[in-house]
Amino acid sequence: MAERITSRTNPLMTHIRKLSASRSYREKAGEYLGDGVKLLEEAVRWGADLTCVVFTPGISLPPLPAGVRLVEIPRDVMASVSPMETPQGALFLARRPDTSLPEVLSGRRYLALEGVQDPGNVGTILRSADAFEADGLILLPGCADPYGPKTVRASMGAVFRRPVWTCALGELLPRLREADLPLWGAALREDTADARAADLSRGVILIGSEGRGLSGEALAACGGTVKIPMSSRCESLNAAVAAAILLWEGYRES
Repeated sequence: MAERITSRTNPLMTHIRKLSASRSYREKAGEYLGDGVKLLEEAVRWGADLTCVVFTPGISLPPLPAGVRLVEIPRDVMASVSPMETPQGALFLARRPDTSLPEVLSGRRYLALEGVQDPGNVGTILRSADAFEADGLILLPGCADPYGPKTVRASMGAVFRRPVWTCALGELLPRLREADLPLWGAALREDTADARAADLSRGVILIGSEGRGLSGEALAACGGTVKIPMSSRCESLNAAVAAAILLWEGYRES
């Protein structure tokens, strides 16, 4: 049986606004926010740890796991808490997974990002990582929150299926050595190889921000670098596009 809340100042509504607005609050609360019935269906299908679903009258919800708090609110209250300009009629809260880097990287192919701040790009990259069967996405400092509402939305459900970890470069490098995984940087260097000729079927591909590229420290740590051949008229690709191309190269080789 659903509760009914009509006040915009209700503690749950305040909590939802804070989850939408603040990464530090999401991390402290251990929860994140998703919006829309379709994304909720994906969350249920792939076993996201749902805690609460908030909806407006007339919205048809998927069957929910036992124990999920169900709250009906008026449309004006939904408009005050939804992170979307045009609310979709349903929001959900879920427990934030542990993003600590595993002690052992047992997979074959990973993608790592450094300084990719746009949440839409990070979400889209996570979607590509899922499509091309990467074993996980590793976020180095300076990246958008993988569990921010814009990132979650852009992932189109991949956030529920593909692991995401956050760590510093100094934490990642020992794990790569232990797993004997090469680190490929998407950057230009004297040893840069054409992505079509490099063996990307095993290892970690590291992509930096569009504006600054990889940091000197990250570039120095790469065992090799790769470039995507393109018209001489173009200087670079969007980070999400570059990630998709390089992920596909590794996928087709594996």
